[in-house]
Amino acid sequence: MKRARGSGRGAGFTIVEVVLAMGLLLLGMSAVLGLLTFGAALARTASLRTGAAAAAEAVVADLEETIFPLAVDETTGERSAGEPHAIAGREVPGHPGLVYSARATPVPAPEADPRSPQRYRVDVEIAWTASGRRKTQDFSVLLLREVPFAERLRREILGGELDSLGARLPKAAPGGGEAAKP
Repeated sequence: MKRARGSGRGAGFTIVEVVLAMGLLLLGMSAVLGLLTFGAALARTASLRTGAAAAAEAVVADLEETIFPLAVDETTGERSAGEPHAIAGREVPGHPGLVYSARATPVPAPEADPRSPQRYRVDVEIAWTASGRRKTQDFSVLLLREVPFAERLRREILGGELDSLGARLPKAAPGGGEAAKP
C-alpha cells in the first residue's frame, strides 16, 4: 500500500522552526515600531520648534510696532520714535496661552553718526504654563529705534498722519499755521 502524499514525518513544520519564525517576526516588528515612535518624536519636536519660531517672529513684529512709542515734537509737530518702554505680561499675537515681557537697553554705536538710528538690545522672556508648571524661554533681538512700519506706510500712502481714530491730521503749513484740509 502506498502512502498518501503529504502524510508522514517530512510534511509540516517542527516546533523549533515555528518558534524561530515567530522570534524573527517579533524582532522585525519591534524594529519597525521603534522607528515609528522615533519618527513621531522627531515630528513632534519639529512641530514645537516651528511653533516657537512663529511665536518669536510674532513677538519681534509686535515689538517693532509698539516698543518705541511715537513722540510728537511740540515745535514742528513731527512724529518720531520715542524712547522704548518696558513691556510686561503681553499676550503673543496669534498664540493664546503665551505671554511675553521685554526690556530694551541701548547699544553704543561703533561710529557716532547722528543720522543713524539708535540700536537697542531687547531681552525677551516668553512664558507659558504646561502640566501645571510655569515655563519660560529667553531670547534677545537687536532693534533700531525708528518710526514703526505702519506709521511710515501711512505717511507714504496717505501723504499725512492719522490720529488714533483714523482721521487725517492737518499738515503743518510752512509759516507755522495749519494747512487747508483736503
